[in-house]
Amino acid sequence: MSVLELCDPDVAAIKVEATAADAIRLMLDRHVGAVGVVYAEGLVAGIFTERDVLRKLALTGRNPELTPLRELMTTPVELATTSTRPGEALAIMLERHFRHLPVVDNSGKLLGMLSIRNLLEHRIDDLCQELESLEQYVANDGPGG
Repeated sequence: MSVLELCDPDVAAIKVEATAADAIRLMLDRHVGAVGVVYAEGLVAGIFTERDVLRKLALTGRNPELTPLRELMTTPVELATTSTRPGEALAIMLERHFRHLPVVDNSGKLLGMLSIRNLLEHRIDDLCQELESLEQYVANDGPGG
């Protein structure tokens, strides 16, 4: 399974020229913890997350309506591609303490935003199916096994 298949169907993305307030509103409207920051052609410029709000904006006294997003976004960004396997993505996210990983095509265009929640839900589904199979195997073992 491709990591892109695990992403939410509608990627939350915002233009690099936006303000911090625009990005925060988008995050709240979409109920997401991160948005991809993109150039006009959809190429990834950065990522803006809840952590950026807390670490770079919350106690600074800066007005989010007047603060350019490009001053607060995280860059450079670790990226996944459509060929990245879910296990690889999870390892990257756990190792580097990321909760979100943009998924891009070969040219760097944003296709989706992978969250650790997406990966954990997928892994839980796999484990449940495996457990069910094992339970059926054990239950079907007849006398003399």
